[in-house]
Amino acid sequence: MNRIWAGIDSGKTHHHCLVLNESGERLLSRRVANDEPELLKLLDSVLALGDQVTWAVDMAGGEPALLLALLVSHGQEVLYIPGRVVNRASDGYRGEGKTDARDAFVIADQARIRRDLQELRPSDEAIIELRLLTNRRTDLVRDRTRSINRLRSALTGMFPALERALVLTSAGPLVLLAGYQTPAAIRRLGTGRLTRWLRTRGVRSPQELAKKAVEAAERQHTAVPGETVIAQLVRTLAQEVQTLNEKVAEVDQLIEARFRTHELAEIVASMPGIGPLLGAEFLAAIGNDLAAFASPDRLAAFAGLAPAPHDSGKRNGNLHRPRHYHRGLQRVFYMSALMSVRYDPNSRTYYDRKRAEGKRHSQAVIALARRRVNVLWALIRDGRLYEVAVPQPTGWSG
Repeated sequence: MNRIWAGIDSGKTHHHCLVLNESGERLLSRRVANDEPELLKLLDSVLALGDQVTWAVDMAGGEPALLLALLVSHGQEVLYIPGRVVNRASDGYRGEGKTDARDAFVIADQARIRRDLQELRPSDEAIIELRLLTNRRTDLVRDRTRSINRLRSALTGMFPALERALVLTSAGPLVLLAGYQTPAAIRRLGTGRLTRWLRTRGVRSPQELAKKAVEAAERQHTAVPGETVIAQLVRTLAQEVQTLNEKVAEVDQLIEARFRTHELAEIVASMPGIGPLLGAEFLAAIGNDLAAFASPDRLAAFAGLAPAPHDSGKRNGNLHRPRHYHRGLQRVFYMSALMSVRYDPNSRTYYDRKRAEGKRHSQAVIALARRRVNVLWALIRDGRLYEVAVPQPTGWSG
């Protein structure tokens, strides 16, 4: 059997493919456009060189998405080599230059000699959609955070008392700032009229908000230089945050609807602290099942919740925080553990025990998150739902 390995260095407009045989000889090196007809020609050329082809890529989605779809549809074996692994491996090869052809060679050669690389498995539409939607939500939330920070800065430069009085992550203050920004304008309106104005716009507790705004305005009677322009910026930024809030809410609805249709949704959502959003992020991170995680320890390591050994010489048993892990998945387990302490008796008991052992709050939450990895992994493996243990009265037997 003539076995060959094809390494792909992915790019936005072009990919570079390099093919090696079992002895490491180069059989093909070609730059190909990221276009279906050209990629199909490459596929035919590579398949003509060997009986068994193993493809290797340095990206699991994005730019090589069309290439990966074509390989999967043709039943090809595809291995994934993370870009950081390729970069580190490149240091072990002769020469210091960096080219697409060299990177493709490293990818192909690593696929040829290594046996620990993960095979890319085709994901169903639900997982692909959840990944796209959760990524979109992350981008929107980051944009909103930046806009809120700019709004805080602009308002502090013009009206610091109002910035201290308002919670700019809430809807009511944004409605207020979209209409009135300066101390003089708020003083002229007064508490009564401002309350009615806020109430007609559906703001919660309008009288309380109006009172805070007027009290802040009474503490500042000096107009700062450039107040007119700053006020315009504050209004624009407040409206921008409102728009982003609406977009986030729309995406949240799409995520929840898509999450509910997944076969693992009921199991994942049965864990206290995991709602549709965190559940969608969890499924987007692990895929359709636990095939890539033979044990809960592997899932915990992937989530950055398992310490990594750091031994050297006579130093043994040293552990440190892992450097390479899925930060989104770690967030899922940490945030859900934090919430479960409030609503799940099992989680609260475990958290209290860790606190009694002398662990800080964050350490106790991380320990709880690690334990919940075991539980969720077992639930998915067995196909059953989480059950809250009912505390038994003292002296009860049955």
